[in-house]
Amino acid sequence: MSQKSISAREVMYDLIPRLNALERQINNTLEAMITASQSPDDKHRNENLKIEFELELTMIRMNLQHLLNRYQSELESVISDERQDGMLALDKHETVAVDSAKALYDRVQRLQQGQ
Repeated sequence: MSQKSISAREVMYDLIPRLNALERQINNTLEAMITASQSPDDKHRNENLKIEFELELTMIRMNLQHLLNRYQSELESVISDERQDGMLALDKHETVAVDSAKALYDRVQRLQQGQ
């Protein structure tokens, strides 16, 4: 289900920190998988998966940067005072980015659990 709005607080204190953690998880998990690959095919598949995740993360960050620029003053307000939280309307690209970030996070979690 697509999200059409998000709170400023959620952007600053959930979404962005989760993306930063996700980037580290992708690097650490997939580097370990690449290193532990038993065959050239496994290694190649894991390298391609890492590239796929990195490209997805880049797309998400580009669209979220648009959101950060559009709502800069609202986001700065919530950093200064969490009571200044408000809902931010997402355009279609930002909606895809937020949904994709959540889906990528879930996918990396499953990958780490060996599913």
